[in-house]
Amino acid sequence: MADLKVVPWILAIPVKRTAIAKSRLAAAYPQHRPELARAFAVDTTAAALGSGLVRAVLVVTDDPVVAADVTAAGAHAVPDLPAAGLNEALLHGAAVAAEQFPGHGVAALSADLPALRPAELTAVLAACTAPRSFVVDLPGSGTTLLAAAPGVPLDPRFGVGSALAHQSSGAVPIGLSGIDSVRRDVDTAADLAHAVQLGVGPATADVMSLVLGAATGSEGLAC
Repeated sequence: MADLKVVPWILAIPVKRTAIAKSRLAAAYPQHRPELARAFAVDTTAAALGSGLVRAVLVVTDDPVVAADVTAAGAHAVPDLPAAGLNEALLHGAAVAAEQFPGHGVAALSADLPALRPAELTAVLAACTAPRSFVVDLPGSGTTLLAAAPGVPLDPRFGVGSALAHQSSGAVPIGLSGIDSVRRDVDTAADLAHAVQLGVGPATADVMSLVLGAATGSEGLAC
């Protein structure tokens, strides 16, 4: 996609402090859960920056390690000044995006897309022609991406049942096929297994190699 002339999108990626993130992975990966959460965010950010339709990525986080990692990858780390929840963090990120990058569309992207492919993200962003658009996750009830055209409020409604909430708010679902990497967010061990099958990014692959080493005894106890 290097021949694209227009790069209209600013992405806002919210990342919890890894000490408390991805709690549903704790049972399967108690030893490596924080490292997995950080790796997901790093791989998601790097893939997003690889899209030809992305002008910049703002990572909204209060985790200093994540902030350093995504800054090294080329993103902008934005402190989660509201510290009041996911949607509030995204509203803050959208406000920063509007101030620093006026005239661009803003898209909220989940931070747990370790198999994200830049080409698939580009296809999704190119299809975001409505004032507000969104991508339904693979289970069918959540949202992995919510996009708002320039000048249109993002109005994020992430949480349980967010797909229905976003559609009810007027956002248009993106019906493309072949975008599993944009839809494969990771909350459970089964989700992560599927992401690995799709092909995860290098940061997640590195942690998974530690997981495999632990499972085979090279770190002593299984993770």
